[in-house]
Amino acid sequence: MRTKNSLILFNPRSANQKHRIPNSILQVGASIDGILPYTFVDGNMETDPLETIKKLLDTGQYKYFGSTVMPGPQLRQAIPYTKYIRENYPEVTIFWGGYFASNQYKVALNSGFVDYIIDAQADIAFPTLVKALEAGKAGEELKDIPNLIYKVDGEIIRNKKDKLPNQDELPALPYGKLNESYPLENYIAKTFMGERTLSYHSSFGCPFTCSFCAVVPLYNARWKGKSADNIMSDVKWFKDKYDIDAIEFHDNNFFTSRRRTVEFAAKINGMGISWWGEGRIDTINKYSDDDLALLRDSGLKMIFLGAETGNDEVLSQMDKGGTQSAQQIRSFAARMQKFGIIPEYSFVLGMPADSEEQVMRQIDSDIAFIKEIKSINPNTEIIIYLYSPVPTEGTELYETITSQGFKFPENLEDWLSPSWENFDLRKNPLTPWLTPQMVDKIRNFETVLNGAYPTQSDFKITGWKKKVLQKTASWRYKTGVYHYPYEIKAMHKFWKYRQPEIQGFYSE
Repeated sequence: MRTKNSLILFNPRSANQKHRIPNSILQVGASIDGILPYTFVDGNMETDPLETIKKLLDTGQYKYFGSTVMPGPQLRQAIPYTKYIRENYPEVTIFWGGYFASNQYKVALNSGFVDYIIDAQADIAFPTLVKALEAGKAGEELKDIPNLIYKVDGEIIRNKKDKLPNQDELPALPYGKLNESYPLENYIAKTFMGERTLSYHSSFGCPFTCSFCAVVPLYNARWKGKSADNIMSDVKWFKDKYDIDAIEFHDNNFFTSRRRTVEFAAKINGMGISWWGEGRIDTINKYSDDDLALLRDSGLKMIFLGAETGNDEVLSQMDKGGTQSAQQIRSFAARMQKFGIIPEYSFVLGMPADSEEQVMRQIDSDIAFIKEIKSINPNTEIIIYLYSPVPTEGTELYETITSQGFKFPENLEDWLSPSWENFDLRKNPLTPWLTPQMVDKIRNFETVLNGAYPTQSDFKITGWKKKVLQKTASWRYKTGVYHYPYEIKAMHKFWKYRQPEIQGFYSE
């Protein structure tokens, strides 16, 4: 009979991650193999995840509950489920990890629902914590456990950050155990890249310090990646067992190491596998033409890149100045066209300024810059976000937003309001310097842009549908008449147009 020391590892449901392998809880599971029995619960694969969790807890075998918590849709399950467990199973110890937990640790711990937060990677911190708790340690006795945030006598304690571990020395992810509950076949799906696309995570962190990025407080400009050999071992396994033909790399910055990237491309070349990843313009622009040709030949179809803005002064405010410029953004789009690799540029509009007039001028300037990029390389995908602050305390940008009256919710359950969920999706943030007129202008331009240049990742709107959509939107795009684009919205709604930044690449 199992003793009461088992752990539930929960991945809350996300709007665009139904087919994404829950790497975060797999990583935690791998770290405690042989230390604690554990069970995976994936909210993306469950009809009623809370009912599944309740049945497990009712067995009396589970002493611990751990949840990864990302901003946005995952909060719909993470917050109420955690509250329910605390109220109905008060003896269960609750852990949170993930971007939201690390960045909003104060509101999470002050809620009384969460006992411990793992700050950034859990591979060393979590098993160390579990061993300490099993040994009866608590409070000050936990002060030497890295990456741990918790409360002692009402005071929040944030232990020191640990260095990132060598990714090749970590235990293999327990795909077999996940397969027992949720067949791995269910995580492989059709995308614009292929019929059988796998999601994969090959590195952690990012070596840059962009002041608007939620990753920065977690990793403090550090990055560690698996070797090309290690990645290929997994790729070949999935190719042999599940016949994958495409991969989405969900690293924060897949292309950080040129040597690793080029070596990987050489190894996967000829396998008939398309792939996509995230990178930085200033990093990849240092790759040689031979490097880029190899990446293309190996199956690289698209790269997600943070262009952010065409204003060099704002790039500097974002801590991207010096290495990235408007001219570099232009030239890189042209360079990608030469190699047939689609650059997926994301822009962050609605940055704070000294006056409403300045904010609006910058929005107009960025819209004009986006149209310029499309004229340079029409295949450039454009993703538009509205600036949503992250708690990067001590930066010039954070000081600016707080001085203008912005503050995060002080109650955990306030994050469940639709307005704060939209904030996390970076589509309609509650920032005091953005007026409804500004938001409408950005959203209407985005609608017109997505009509004139439908995303290539939506493989359902093709042929005559695409032509009708483009013809309908073209006059607005050319003339700059973005107001009330209801005819385009109607077609988007009727044909179920997919925005990859919201719904991902996968077909439902």
